[in-house]
Amino acid sequence: MTIVPGSGEELAACLAEEASRNKLIALCGNSTKEKMGGAIAPSDVTISSARLNKVLEYEPRDLTISVGAGISYCELSRVLAEHQQMIPLDPPFSERASMGGIVAANSSGPRRRLYGSARDMVIGMTFATLEGKLIRTGGMVVKNVAGLDMGKLMIGSFGTLAAMATLNFRLYPMPAGTRTFVQEFERIADVMAARDEVLKSSLQPAAVDIVKSAAAYQLAIQAGGSSAVLDRYSRELLRMRVVEGADEEGLWHGIRELTPQFLEKHPAGAVLRVSCVLSEVGHVLESLPAQALARAGSGVCYGYFEQAADLRIPPIGTSVVEFAPQDFREKSDLWPQPGNDFAMMRKIKEMFDPQDLLNRGRLYGRI
Repeated sequence: MTIVPGSGEELAACLAEEASRNKLIALCGNSTKEKMGGAIAPSDVTISSARLNKVLEYEPRDLTISVGAGISYCELSRVLAEHQQMIPLDPPFSERASMGGIVAANSSGPRRRLYGSARDMVIGMTFATLEGKLIRTGGMVVKNVAGLDMGKLMIGSFGTLAAMATLNFRLYPMPAGTRTFVQEFERIADVMAARDEVLKSSLQPAAVDIVKSAAAYQLAIQAGGSSAVLDRYSRELLRMRVVEGADEEGLWHGIRELTPQFLEKHPAGAVLRVSCVLSEVGHVLESLPAQALARAGSGVCYGYFEQAADLRIPPIGTSVVEFAPQDFREKSDLWPQPGNDFAMMRKIKEMFDPQDLLNRGRLYGRI
């Protein structure tokens, strides 16, 4: 059975009713990430945020917006573009992914280096608990009084604690223009040297990505700003090829959507995410398959294995099996190194969901 509440109050009431009957509950938005995280356990009822898809409050001059958790990133971006504003999360599955799902999975993309992740953009939210309560945290201002922000617990929780109803975001002005600089390298040492040269300079690009293929390593750097700023990048990066306009948009669309495109082509494949310090990015890329991607300015790498059974964890960095087929996720350790704060995470889960009813196992099979 699937329930589609039309308001936060209905969402809270549904959770309370199902929890009172000890029903196993699955949460979803547009279900773009069914292969992400832990295996989807059997549930008695599914609760969808699909109808919570409205813009609730928008203050362009204040650079803030409040939306229902079910609104898609694509639709929200269209609304913001009318005022030359953006939420630069650049998540994969961006055509259909809901904002609630993006925040619950803490998805981000190429421009994370400059703008950060959901933790830097979410300034408030309303979420519903299994007790039937609607909890409001944060607000509609970029800076709030310091204190415990329970909303931060929801970011990256994969819906294992509560159900998000509304989300408040800080917004960013779109740059006056963008320009991308691309160069191919045969050796990992050369592409890393070029990356280091940019990071050590006074340039502040929005994205610094390395795409690995069987033939080469491609370094892609995107800059944003006035024509004077972009011309400075052109002078500083003389050896690199300039990509602009529709070609630039297509290039970054391909990088952002590399994971969905890979999964569509290789349904038995797996995507491994490896987090590391910047000095280890080259070593991690070398250890990954012929198809790989690095957010080379923030230390997040992705390896694409055409068969999940062939997946290997590199000896460096911290790895998570981010996407894989259901049967592989049911029997594999997706999060081999959960970290020292895992015990605290388990206690928080027990506080919110003592009967383990909500999105059981979705946090990479551990919670």
